[in-house]
Order: sequence, then C-alpha cells, then structure tokens
Amino acid sequence: MILLKKVLIALLIVVVAIQFIQPVRNSNQQKIASGITKQYTVPSNVEVLLRTACYDCHSNNTRYPWYANIQPMGWLLANHIKDGKAELNFDEFGSYSKRRQLSKLKSIAGSVKDGSMPIASYTSMHRDAKLSTENKALIIDWATRTRNNMK
Repeated sequence: MILLKKVLIALLIVVVAIQFIQPVRNSNQQKIASGITKQYTVPSNVEVLLRTACYDCHSNNTRYPWYANIQPMGWLLANHIKDGKAELNFDEFGSYSKRRQLSKLKSIAGSVKDGSMPIASYTSMHRDAKLSTENKALIIDWATRTRNNMK
C-alpha cells in the first residue's frame, strides 16, 4: 500500500511538472505574400472550407483547442502540426516550385476525394471541419481547375 502511494505521488509530480513544458505555438498573424490566396484565385466558399478543415494543420496559424494547454496533448498537437506543415503549407504555397504546386493541388483533390483529409481524429474533435459531399466537390473542382490552368 505504501509503495502504491509513493508511485501515485511520483506520477502526480511528473504530470504537474510536464505542464510547465509548453510547445511553441504555430501562430503568425502576418499576411504572407506567398499564401495560396495571394497567388491563385480561391473562391470565398472554398477559402472558408480550407480555413475550417485544413488551415489548423496546413498553415502558419492554428486555432488551438483548450486541451492544447494540457500536456502531453499539446506536444502531440505540435508534432502533428509540424508534420502537416511539412507536407503542405497553404501560407507558403507560392514559394513552392511549379512542379510541387501542381503535385500539391493534385494531392489536395485526391486526399479530399478519398476521404483521407481532413483526418478522422481532427474531424471528431472539430465537427465543423467534416466535409459534406458538396463541400468535397467544391474543393476537388477548385484544385483540379487551378491545376489545369497552371499547365
């Protein structure tokens, strides 16, 4: 019983201590000239969908939920955002080579079409990010049309 009490106290101390180790926030309020909306025509309805369903992980500005302040959830979110931005960053889209832009637009259409984006763990916590069939079609059509216009 005494050993269990010591283990629980030690665990509590660790949980409290890790709360003071906060990851860096993904927040840059500056309008970036290389952002996709500055480089290409993005209809307002598509832009709203992208901001709602994609930008938290694929831009330089994340809307953080309350649980991002609780560790280790904050660390997991920070890692997820880092990986998402490495794959595609809408705020830096214009700095990509034309070949990479074409590839990313194709990937956007494909990922939305096959349902792999936005990911289920995100849409389960952010119900507004779940894309309807009509919303998926809007994004797919926009990405495909933009890609075709670039060729």
